[in-house]
Amino acid sequence: MFAVIFSWLIGVVLAADVHVSWDVSFQNVSRDGFSMHLATVVNGKLPIPPVYVDQGDTLHLHVQNSLPHPLSIHAHGLFQRNTTYYDGTGMITECGVPPGHSFTYKIHTTDQTGMFWLHGHHEFELPDGLRVPFIIRKKSLWEVDEDILITLEDWLQMEFVEKTRLADQISLKLLDHNYPSVLINGINGNLTQPIRFVPGKRYRLRVISMSSTYWFRFRIPGHLMRIVEADGIDSEPAAVEGLDMCPGQRYSVLVDALDTAKYNYNINVTFFADFVERAPNVNPRYYHIPLEYRENAPVKQYPIKEDHQVKWSSEFDLQPQDKQEILEPIDRQIVLGEKEHEPEVGLPFYSFGNYAFSHNTQVPALMTALSMGDLAMDPRVYGPQANAQVVRHMENVELVLNNTNARDHSFHLHGHVFQVVELGCAVQDRRLCSSRTRRSLKWPMRRDTVTLPMHHYIKVRFKADNPGTFMGQCHQEQHLYKGLAFVLVEAPDVLQKTLKVPQAILDHCRILGRKTQGNAAGNWGFNMTGLPQATLVVNNI
Repeated sequence: MFAVIFSWLIGVVLAADVHVSWDVSFQNVSRDGFSMHLATVVNGKLPIPPVYVDQGDTLHLHVQNSLPHPLSIHAHGLFQRNTTYYDGTGMITECGVPPGHSFTYKIHTTDQTGMFWLHGHHEFELPDGLRVPFIIRKKSLWEVDEDILITLEDWLQMEFVEKTRLADQISLKLLDHNYPSVLINGINGNLTQPIRFVPGKRYRLRVISMSSTYWFRFRIPGHLMRIVEADGIDSEPAAVEGLDMCPGQRYSVLVDALDTAKYNYNINVTFFADFVERAPNVNPRYYHIPLEYRENAPVKQYPIKEDHQVKWSSEFDLQPQDKQEILEPIDRQIVLGEKEHEPEVGLPFYSFGNYAFSHNTQVPALMTALSMGDLAMDPRVYGPQANAQVVRHMENVELVLNNTNARDHSFHLHGHVFQVVELGCAVQDRRLCSSRTRRSLKWPMRRDTVTLPMHHYIKVRFKADNPGTFMGQCHQEQHLYKGLAFVLVEAPDVLQKTLKVPQAILDHCRILGRKTQGNAAGNWGFNMTGLPQATLVVNNI
């Protein structure tokens, strides 16, 4: 007993308060070396230095908003248990930090470790530069000689808001050829500095996709990678030849250096989108990270492998280290179909329900849940634009996402990791989908972000053990902007008894002219007078 108490006290003593200060503003930058445009910078610079803490620390993120619009910061992958108001989702958990004001996000790290990231989540701060790795360290089971962080980003040739403005005026197919550049470790992917290996040593590579829209594949020819973490969840070591990563995903892999320094190698990074047409030297696009064993050593060349010949990462080939069994029985099943309506000109509208999601409400969803009493259990009070899904405390929830259309999506659920239990065809036409159904029915891998492939469905499960209001969203900024999201309202009856929103957050709403009580329109009951009309999405693709 004494040993247990002493161990706990040591952990408390070692826990620290980590303070990071950001002044977020606009500035013209050229991150890829040839396109100059207005970007969202921190302390006058990009890239933003990675944030490291140790498990048990509390991150105090002091944010000064020097932008001309509200700002919120989301810690991607963090549960924010009992502090859902720090989830940083504009008009879901807060109204945002007003221009000229400051706010401190307090992020506790007691029950999570691994790779996460911080990014803007109010306007379009993410694609314009406001994104940075957030690493929560712990003593690993795996002894390594060096821990190496590798970040993968896309970078638009213009501001995101400018691209969407043009896209809403011209043919989408014309705009699809304005592909982004690639940044690796914060700079032009063609200028990436070498990663250095020493023969016989073991390395942990932390690979994170901070992409806003497109996919990455990552391979090290001649070297075996063993996945030991996905999205902050430790896994049993799983050997793969490559990582297939949608926007928002993270992997830690162990790589044993070869026993000779005779050759150097190239780490291959492929940047691609299956949902737009292929174009030579554009989609896909190829980059290399030099892997250096010895200065000026020749680079060993390998025969090119077609993608179907490579053993890529898959949730269905991973098992969580803690062997958490599949959640059963299912208390509630939520079935959502991805819908798209493509106009003759401009970007499609998307939805996980009948209406395109919108942040344009008078009251953040969290404050509606806290103020509407028993009516908070009724999804209608959150407005039609929320596509709200209300679940009860501690239910086992199965979420089924159907994608019958011809675009891949990157699905992220705030506030949770979910078990990935099944993937199969969502259409009967075998010309569109011929995949075999994959299932994981004993120890499904858990993660917070997963690919929803075109013409497929996916089933995920989670326990509703974190009362709050959380976004379920496509993590491709363009699709989110046009409506592909819903609000998970979790145990509002419990929230009303346990959660108190900090006064500073309420004050921000007042400054921005928003309300902090009532339904989505700031009224009582189901009166939605004053709420902008939601966009009805009728599938036409």
